[in-house]
Amino acid sequence: MSPNIPQRVLAANVEIFRRALAEETFGNVSGIDSATGQVFIKPSGMAYGEIALGDLVGLDLDGKIVSGNRRPSSDTPTHLEIYKAFKGVGGVVHTHSRFATIWAQVQLPIPCLGTTHADYFDGPIPVCRALSATEIKSDYEKNTGLAIAQSVKDWTSVPAILVPGHGPFCWGKTVEEAVRNATMLELVAHLAFHSLQLKRDVPPLDPLLLQKHHQRKHGGAAYYGQPPDNK
Repeated sequence: MSPNIPQRVLAANVEIFRRALAEETFGNVSGIDSATGQVFIKPSGMAYGEIALGDLVGLDLDGKIVSGNRRPSSDTPTHLEIYKAFKGVGGVVHTHSRFATIWAQVQLPIPCLGTTHADYFDGPIPVCRALSATEIKSDYEKNTGLAIAQSVKDWTSVPAILVPGHGPFCWGKTVEEAVRNATMLELVAHLAFHSLQLKRDVPPLDPLLLQKHHQRKHGGAAYYGQPPDNK
C-alpha cells in the first residue's frame, strides 16, 4: 500500500469541512492507492467531526468492498468511474459548496474572467451533460461518472466539472491537489457570480493572458514558485 493513503483521505475529508466546502454530511473525498488500485472513501451519511480512520471504506475499482465495515458514500460509483476514465488521478472531491453549486443548478459553465481563474483552470469550468430518464432510474451514480468522463476532454487542464442540478466534482494527481482544486473552484465561482452582477457583459479573459497565467504555473516551462530542490 502506498504511504498513508487512508490517513490522507481522512485528513482531506476533514479539510473540506474546515474550509466550508461541505456542510452537514454533504460531500465526500476519496483517494486511490496507485500500488493496489484500492480506493478509500468517506462513509455514507457520517458527520465530518465523527469520522475516524477505521470508518473509511476501501473498495476495488469494480466497487467490491475490501476493507471497512461502513456503507461507503452513495457517490462512490461516480468516483470509481472518474478513476477508471482519468488515468493518473489520485484524488476526487465532491462538494455542495455554495457558489459552485449555484452555477451547477442554473446549468451554466463558469467563465474565465480573470487571472485568478486562469492560474488553476485552463478555460471555463464545464457543465456535464444531463442524464436521461433511464440513466437516472438505473445506476444513477455510475452514470453520473460516465457522463463526467464523456464531458471532459483533458482532465489535467480543467480539473473540475459541474453536474447539472447537483454540484461540482474536482480531482487532482493527489488527494491534496483535489482539495486545492475544489477550494479554487469555489473561489472562482464566487468571483464570477459577483463580477457578472456588477456588469452583465463582462468579457472573458484575453486568451493570450489566460494561457500566459496557466502555463507559467502548469506548463512545461513553468516558472511560478520554487524548483523542487529549492523549496
